[in-house]
Amino acid sequence: MPTPFAQPIDLSPEPDLHPLYPTTSQISEQLGSDSGLNPAQKAELLAHCLTRACAFGDIAVVQYLLTDPHAQAYVDLGLRDEDGVNLISLTICGFGGESDRDIEREECVRLLVSQGADMTADKAGWTPLHYSAILAPPTLVSYLMTHGCSPFALTERKLTPLDIVTAHSTLPGKEDVALLLEESMRGEGWTGGRMEERRRALEQRLKKVGKKKEICNEVGKILGVNPDWWGKNSEYFEAESDSDDDEEADEGVYTPRPDYSTMLVFSPPLLAQIFESLITNYRPTFRDATPANTIYMLARFAALNCDHTWLEDLIIGATDAIEDTFFARAEDLSCLVFWLYNCTVLLHLLQCDNSISEACEMLGSFGIIEEVINSAFVFIIRYAERRIDQLLDTAILSFSPSGSEVETVQFESEWSFLRPFTGKRKAAPTSPAGRSNVPSSPPSPHRPLTPSQSQATVSSSSRSFSSLRQTITRARGNSSATPLSALFQDTTPNPSPSPLELTSFLSSLHVFMILSDINPAIITQLWSQVMYWTSCEIFNRVITRKKYLCRSRALQISMNLTIIEEWIEDAGIPPGIQVHFAPVKDLLKWLQRLSSIAEFPDLVATIQHMKHINPLQMRRAVRDYKYEVNEGRMTEECIQYLTQLQKDWERHRVKLGVEALRKEFSERDREREGSVSSLANDAASISGQSPSITPSTEALSPQQSIDVLFDKTADILLWEPIRPPQALGELMDSRHMLPLLFPSDPKLLGAFPSKKIVFEDTKRMSRQSFSSNSDHSSGRSGSSNTFSWVSRNRKVREVGASTLQWVDGIRSASRWGRPVAPDYEEDADGSPLSYSRDDFEEGSDPTMKIATHVTPLTRKPSGRAKTRPSMGETTPIDTSFNIP
Repeated sequence: MPTPFAQPIDLSPEPDLHPLYPTTSQISEQLGSDSGLNPAQKAELLAHCLTRACAFGDIAVVQYLLTDPHAQAYVDLGLRDEDGVNLISLTICGFGGESDRDIEREECVRLLVSQGADMTADKAGWTPLHYSAILAPPTLVSYLMTHGCSPFALTERKLTPLDIVTAHSTLPGKEDVALLLEESMRGEGWTGGRMEERRRALEQRLKKVGKKKEICNEVGKILGVNPDWWGKNSEYFEAESDSDDDEEADEGVYTPRPDYSTMLVFSPPLLAQIFESLITNYRPTFRDATPANTIYMLARFAALNCDHTWLEDLIIGATDAIEDTFFARAEDLSCLVFWLYNCTVLLHLLQCDNSISEACEMLGSFGIIEEVINSAFVFIIRYAERRIDQLLDTAILSFSPSGSEVETVQFESEWSFLRPFTGKRKAAPTSPAGRSNVPSSPPSPHRPLTPSQSQATVSSSSRSFSSLRQTITRARGNSSATPLSALFQDTTPNPSPSPLELTSFLSSLHVFMILSDINPAIITQLWSQVMYWTSCEIFNRVITRKKYLCRSRALQISMNLTIIEEWIEDAGIPPGIQVHFAPVKDLLKWLQRLSSIAEFPDLVATIQHMKHINPLQMRRAVRDYKYEVNEGRMTEECIQYLTQLQKDWERHRVKLGVEALRKEFSERDREREGSVSSLANDAASISGQSPSITPSTEALSPQQSIDVLFDKTADILLWEPIRPPQALGELMDSRHMLPLLFPSDPKLLGAFPSKKIVFEDTKRMSRQSFSSNSDHSSGRSGSSNTFSWVSRNRKVREVGASTLQWVDGIRSASRWGRPVAPDYEEDADGSPLSYSRDDFEEGSDPTMKIATHVTPLTRKPSGRAKTRPSMGETTPIDTSFNIP
């Protein structure tokens, strides 16, 4: 059978209906009558070319397709891709690819809109205005809104174009677009939507977070705190709530149930290892109460389930380790504040837990922890004193604004007619190591000593008369030609520290303790002690250095001292602390009025108002006073009266000294504040002409003065700190320590200072307080009449599974954070033992039971303490005791 002939194969090329880069010449050639394309192919060709031209922003091709008579018949302006994106949106999506073609791309959009292209939304609900809001310039956004695109159009997720631009924060570079959309919507009655509220709330939160970071960085820079103290990831800044509302805590928060979910099991031989990881090698971080909570949970197990020696060894060992830790790092402020915070929290947790507080009280654990708190408290005070001591002379005693009258004062002891030989006097340069005449304080926690009288003798020797020949020789030596090398040196003098530099440090330390959640009562007493020391140092340096014993210098020091008093008021510290400055202020007033006292009645009236300085101090100031030119002098009658007062006071001082020694021997076991108040009352019994500190008739007891700080109904302006004993000699005792007291209610130990004074009140404790170059004349809002504090009892008790690593070790604690193989009991052949229901008692649960019991306490304390002697024999630990 013959094979049929095969059909001829058409080898002619198919027409290219999808050119990669379409051009007008190529399109016009294929649209011709001799191209051989049918209408369907021509429509497919033009649809592809129009889509590609819009994607590339080729204005020439788009214009050709929309204006050519042959192409118009096949152009469809309602074209969409598989996602429903129309031609206008497709053109807008190309913005930003090539910046030099954005102008042509915008003209393409305008041409498509003018020709009536589709402007409806795609499958996701995005209109061309949604795309242009995040991609196109503001001019095109405005054009689309005026040609049919509504700014209220919603996507499938209910988002407007404004929501897309400002979802969480305004897109960079799109601030003008956001403003344009917002104003257009407000013009149509829009008042703000859900996303707008969320955006504004987020912007405010980010602004607060930025302000917190800025303040913390500035504080850390001034105090030299490691940036890691605030946390690597700044969790506090992101997650900290701004609310300072008190928490309502029931009794169950303070005294949890006696089960193993609220305690940590330990073994006495492992205490050394626990203390090493939990205390010695623990890295102090910001507001971390992990050590306090861990020791508290260990103490609950020791008190509720073990012998009393377990609890005593735990508390004594922990406090010894804490003391060793911050004693070895006495210069590290973050370490001192960290352990002060944790010890206060630990004392709060133990005292509030009624199930173990009685046992801790019997063993004296509370007193041991209070001693550790007092030690850390003293170390922080020493740190503040060392920093203040470096600035006290230059910022308070010697500082005077440029152009002040103090620089032009002439004294009678100076040779005024020799001044033309020497020219204008210049202040002596201040060396970094010796800006003050006081020796720098040692790095130990002891106080820097008050300047001795030998320094006053040295300063007075500079006032002695020299021979005329020596004076002229010095004048000629100073008038010699200036060396050539001095002409090329920087003649700009280094600015001396001002009082604002001192208040900058004070503000930084105050904010640092507030942010670290130190108890408000401790902060208040700390500043009371620091201001008392500052007052004593200023007083002693003024009265022992003759260059300060003059009217003009006393006036300038008073003005500088006012800056510190204003800082106390602005910082929200109880203004009663300013009472420590009373002796200094009286001394400065005495120096300012001394030369104006011409009659005996004026002297008596002046002395009656000087109730905080004694006759010895008055007589010392008169004897070493530096008279200015044409300044009046005190009469001989007044000087004799002061001399008689001085003799009377010396007799009373000897009498009081003897009585104080007798009381010290007879009342050695009394509380410290009782001896201080008795000494003050004895000093007040001197004759009416002898100045003394007379306590108020409504003065509260020391403990009541602390409790009134937490009374939100009391007026804090009436609060005054514990007063030190009156100085009986010429100098003030700057080494005297005021007692550290705790609130009588242990729940108040968990109180925190309010953060609003730092982050929200822009007039008080603002960022200007940290800058020494800021204008001190900024507005001040004054002190509040209440003491700002909050109580967050649940927050301070928050613990996580990571706490176990400090007791069990990191490898053992990891069992609580990831799944591990179950621990089976094995029989002799190594296979897991199986249990039946009959192995358990009837009605019992085959799960682990928690059995708790309370062991009665004895009064035999442990002799484990390194530095604390044992009060009796040691009760041995029963080695047969099994931990349930």
